[in-house]
Amino acid sequence: MPLKPAKCYTHQDKPPYTRKEYIHGVPPPKIAKYVMGNPHIQAEIVGLLVALEKGVVRHNALEAARVMAHKYLSKNVGDQNYLLIVRTYPHHVLREHKMMAFAGADRLQEGMRLAFGKPVGTAARVDQGTEIIEVRTFAKFIDHVKEALRRAASKLPVKCRIEIRDLVKTKAS
Repeated sequence: MPLKPAKCYTHQDKPPYTRKEYIHGVPPPKIAKYVMGNPHIQAEIVGLLVALEKGVVRHNALEAARVMAHKYLSKNVGDQNYLLIVRTYPHHVLREHKMMAFAGADRLQEGMRLAFGKPVGTAARVDQGTEIIEVRTFAKFIDHVKEALRRAASKLPVKCRIEIRDLVKTKAS
């Protein structure tokens, strides 16, 4: 079955459904890696993708944003010159009441009876101000970081802003 559109899941007022020890058949998140690039980089700046509104971000949207940012940074900055971290983890289990959609399906289904739903995926609940993606790099690559985070934000169902912060170097005493 194809995925439902993001508008079906983006704004939810129900409590999160996260107790995986009681839920059978939860599909694993599609996010391949949460940390990419050079983990030993002595970065000067950090770029953050921050959510401006409360919402639910599905795991496939997080993966699409990660792929876009990683592809742009590796091409334009180089793999040894940045560290990309996906800060949110999809804990919330999404449910769907699957309905058959073919001729004669009305005689096979029970309608909305016991329509709790089966697990179809996972999602991350974000609040206003939640840091979704972080990129650490050198100051000369600041424009590339902004462009990579802009491309990543276009894949997410919530409005985001890009913040650039200087990393403070601490001197060893």
